[in-house]
Amino acid sequence: MSFAQTVALGALAGFTIFLGLPVGRLQTISTRSRVALAMFSVGVLAFIFVDVLSNARDILGHSVTAFKAGQTSLAYVIWLVVLTAAGFTAGSAGLAILERRIRPLGRRTPPIAGGAPAAVLTVGEADAVALEVDAARKRALRTGLTIAAAIGVHNFAEGLAIGVSARAGAISLATVLIIGFALHNATEGFGIVGPLGDVRPSWKWLGLAGLIGGGPTFLGSIVGYTVTSRPLELAFYAVAGGAILYVIGEVWTGMRRYGHRELGLLLLSAGFLVGVVTDLVITYGGG
Repeated sequence: MSFAQTVALGALAGFTIFLGLPVGRLQTISTRSRVALAMFSVGVLAFIFVDVLSNARDILGHSVTAFKAGQTSLAYVIWLVVLTAAGFTAGSAGLAILERRIRPLGRRTPPIAGGAPAAVLTVGEADAVALEVDAARKRALRTGLTIAAAIGVHNFAEGLAIGVSARAGAISLATVLIIGFALHNATEGFGIVGPLGDVRPSWKWLGLAGLIGGGPTFLGSIVGYTVTSRPLELAFYAVAGGAILYVIGEVWTGMRRYGHRELGLLLLSAGFLVGVVTDLVITYGGG
């Protein structure tokens, strides 16, 4: 498979993420449906989390096996472990710290204490409520972009796998990887817009989220075709794992206030199952 073909198919695999993003523009979705969509996305993210850490563990396992066979040094194994820990910490705690720094100061409670006199908002109170609504909208959109970034890091590693397979001449494997990742990325669009709740994103925001989440598959296929680096791949897996865990916690916490717990757990399971099925497509092809 040529470099141009690899890049073109890597772009196709990455940008199928745009298939699920327009759902975020729908305004006729009930709260129950939004909870279902958000928890479905959590299920997809949960599978990606497991898949990412499994790939990272495989790289670490191979390094230990190589050390046992005398093919590499203990220092190299330790370096990979430290790299994994640092990447995971950056993806989880690092995102939490960044989120805290850029988040507006605290939630303001609308100054309505009840009773007839409080039923009418003053101009200052109305402004405070409007500011709170605007801040909540910004938080939701920021969470969506955080999810897109976490998915993007994961997709970069997927792109690496496509590029490496294509360069090695494993055409059938590369093709199945592209098909499998394309199916997988199509569901990731739901993962980005699901937690937005009743916030309606602009087309510009959806385009940005799609580029952040899907573009790295395209970039990864280029890097994977031209550069082979196990530590680089491991670093991206580690950062992606930490970031996805952070995002799952944020979405789960945000959805709890809406109720529909049983429905949410059912859709979480459905999302995880979709991830498993699409991964089996890749495995069937020898991935």
